[in-house]
Amino acid sequence: MGDSTYPVEVAPARPAAIEITAPAKPRKFIFVLLDRFTLMCFASAVDALRIANRMAGAELYSWELVGEGGGTITCSAGTSFMLDRDLEEISRDDALLLVGGIDVASATTKRLVSWLRREARRGVTIGGLCTASWTMAVAGLLDGKRATIHWENQDSFAEEFPEIELTKSIFTADGKRITTAGGTASVDLMLHIIAQDHGEGLAALVADQLIYSSIRTDQDTQRLSIPTRIGVRHPRLSQVIREMEQNIEEPISPSILAADVGMSTRQLERLFRRYLSRSPKKYYMELRLGKARNLLMQTDMSIINVALACGFTSPSHFSKCYRAHYGTTPYRERGTHGTPVRG
Repeated sequence: MGDSTYPVEVAPARPAAIEITAPAKPRKFIFVLLDRFTLMCFASAVDALRIANRMAGAELYSWELVGEGGGTITCSAGTSFMLDRDLEEISRDDALLLVGGIDVASATTKRLVSWLRREARRGVTIGGLCTASWTMAVAGLLDGKRATIHWENQDSFAEEFPEIELTKSIFTADGKRITTAGGTASVDLMLHIIAQDHGEGLAALVADQLIYSSIRTDQDTQRLSIPTRIGVRHPRLSQVIREMEQNIEEPISPSILAADVGMSTRQLERLFRRYLSRSPKKYYMELRLGKARNLLMQTDMSIINVALACGFTSPSHFSKCYRAHYGTTPYRERGTHGTPVRG
């Protein structure tokens, strides 16, 4: 339900230096919940707005929950929410935020896409939280713009929408189009919006209430650093892994990777076996197969195109490597999970 249906919470004391002028009309956010949306990214966004109201002692923001067909919608955690209304025309002054989650392609229906295009033509600000960037892209709302999406979906997104400038940022704001990576990135986006609307002082108070000690900007990236991810702090090892991750389609030979960091191939082999218990060749193969699996699960690219995108020139070699690693062939993997449904 919209926040305006609840009494304004009593505001705690705030620093005298923080002066907030309540608007004549609260800024409204229309949260469009897609089937099996991610609860955290939605709850993080709403609670930041609620706390902003509480800290200000006034209704700075209000919101409504909207979804196709009205009624109820279920998040990926299995909890259902009552929607305020169906997909209807909204005020041009409102901001529309889509909330995506699991299997966003099947949640991106023709009716939803048509509605988004209509609202976009009317000049409404539209954003996508988590995987909802995909829905915006299908609707053509991100063409020629900067955008982000959860790191797990980046490979398939880049393949499907080459006309979009995909970033690894936690959130982006390009004109009237906003996208986030999901999870706690919703907090950072809302703190950014609150700071723009009412000053950084209020945004800092909201962050304190959320026990959010490090406010990130659109310059921050989604994933942990390579040393943190692999649990090893070795500069040259991190550099080699970064090169591998950036060159999946055209793999670089171990000898060149070693030379690039001033090592011999044998030294590089020892480094990988010492810290990662596998050879550079095997580690590189696992990266390539991981991307291949993402593309198989999240796109309708042909098997041969998936193979080529992951550095395999032979479909038979790709299938053999995939089966050795995952215990099934790419064809069976695609058949088990089904081809992604288009909106």
